[in-house]
Amino acid sequence: MIATLEGRVGFKDSDRIVVLVAGIGLEVLAPFSTLEKVTGDQVFLHTRLVVREDSLTLYGFASEAERDLFDSFIKISGIGPKLAITILSSLSVDNVRGAVTNDRPEILSRVPGIGMKTAEKIVLELRDKLATVLDSAPFDDASTINADVIDALTALGYSVIEAQTAVQALPLDAPEDEESRVFLALQYLGV
Repeated sequence: MIATLEGRVGFKDSDRIVVLVAGIGLEVLAPFSTLEKVTGDQVFLHTRLVVREDSLTLYGFASEAERDLFDSFIKISGIGPKLAITILSSLSVDNVRGAVTNDRPEILSRVPGIGMKTAEKIVLELRDKLATVLDSAPFDDASTINADVIDALTALGYSVIEAQTAVQALPLDAPEDEESRVFLALQYLGV
């Protein structure tokens, strides 16, 4: 099993990165949030190797919490690795945690490829496992407010990824009310 990977960045795209290790280029599929954090020549990723009948695919993550959540997603019937990566590209670990703990499947249903039925299934399946899966990730008290901000931005026509990026770019000292956070996110988006 390949648990981590460290090497030089050979190539980076919107959904994958090639990491050069000892003269070998390893293709790693990764969520947008992880690829966004890759800057410079060197990279360190927490990985999961998924073995299928016709392929060996390596998935990479910026944190162990993301990798553990990926593992939990692919254990749910009907959710494969690609959909799990799509979820992690669209929502942060805190947003998923907030959706599950607050019983808000509508947050998950905004992810492309996830309908309300699948979102409800994810919430139901992860509810009991969430405490152990996400113990290593600190809980963000603002995650519910951030989910509401993402709702507002997607209602204004922005994609989930654009909204998520704008929320992640909010300053640490941003006000805790939804209206101010939406205003700051719109400023980030150039409105």
